[in-house]
Amino acid sequence: MNPRLYPLALGNFAIGTGMFVTAGLLTPISGDLGISLSAAGQLMTVFALAYAVLSPLLAALSARLSRRRLLLIALAVFVLGNVLSALAPTYPLVLATRVIAAAGAAMFTPTASGVATALSPPERRGRALALVMGGLAVSSAIGVPLGTWLGDVSGWRATLWLVAGLGVLGFAGVAAAVPDVATLATARLRERFEPLGDRKVLLVLGTQLLVFAGAFTAYTYIGSLLDLPLTAILWAWGLGGVVGNQVGGRLTDRFGARRMVLIGLAAGTMATGLIPVANLALPVGLVWAFLWGVLGWLIAPAQQYRTVAVVPGNVPVGLGLLSSAQYVGLFVAGVAGGLALDWYGRVGVIALSTGFCLVALVFTLATYRREVAPAAVAPAPVG
Repeated sequence: MNPRLYPLALGNFAIGTGMFVTAGLLTPISGDLGISLSAAGQLMTVFALAYAVLSPLLAALSARLSRRRLLLIALAVFVLGNVLSALAPTYPLVLATRVIAAAGAAMFTPTASGVATALSPPERRGRALALVMGGLAVSSAIGVPLGTWLGDVSGWRATLWLVAGLGVLGFAGVAAAVPDVATLATARLRERFEPLGDRKVLLVLGTQLLVFAGAFTAYTYIGSLLDLPLTAILWAWGLGGVVGNQVGGRLTDRFGARRMVLIGLAAGTMATGLIPVANLALPVGLVWAFLWGVLGWLIAPAQQYRTVAVVPGNVPVGLGLLSSAQYVGLFVAGVAGGLALDWYGRVGVIALSTGFCLVALVFTLATYRREVAPAAVAPAPVG
């Protein structure tokens, strides 16, 4: 594997830790700021919504920047946002600073995926994307459990200082090892949304939104759904995510994206519905969390591959829209899950999460009929 891809994965590791660790910090955040658990969950919701809205806007504004410089600016903004979050004294200010952190993430992750695509031959793009996005998966296995433990011991603000430090490490890695790549991009915002006129693009984005709405309705409030040690459950889920992401990349290259998406959705729907079974005992919960992580992350490389296939002429724009759809799904999960928790408790959250997953499966079965072979996807410039 191209060693220049690893700093991109490191940057995503920092971003994933900062994003996902919120689910493990709801109790200390709510206690420190004097808010409810569902209100604390909106920190992830605000991050997700800001990411979804800012990603295409910032992509247009930064189109003329070199990709390497943009990656460095993105990580600097992400670090700044987390430092300000750690220092913010009130809930509204914490919400505002999450927008700043999300802006950095919105610039970095799609650009990193685009650079990875440009640096890899077509037959290895599934694995390259799996490696770069694997930073998010590894963050769920290492960064999130570590941050959750640190939040319990030293407070949630200490966790955000940890996230800022990880962002600094990512910045150093990109500065030292990632080269610039040729770009072909437009600065016009309207052209950033032109792929939305293509039905195939909309279908890929629809699946992405529903997948993340389903999975993260449960994940965001997982501490309220299980009577088990949260750090251990998050560790098992994250370890499964690492396995699923890497296996998913290889299986996507071998069997195609359609098969992997449908298998992951069907099995993931079953796993979400089995959350009450996971609560029977810690060993059962750990096995369940591991398998849930495997199944959820199995889909990620396939969805990115689908995007490259339907927008081969402008991969970064397509991947940016995919990220926006993903974070709209996270926004829906945070809001809907919070309401379900307040109104119906854990049963409502589990039912809603399973329902979203089932809709995602039916939607994808009804709309995803054509397959593009890996060799048919032409190399594309990054911008």
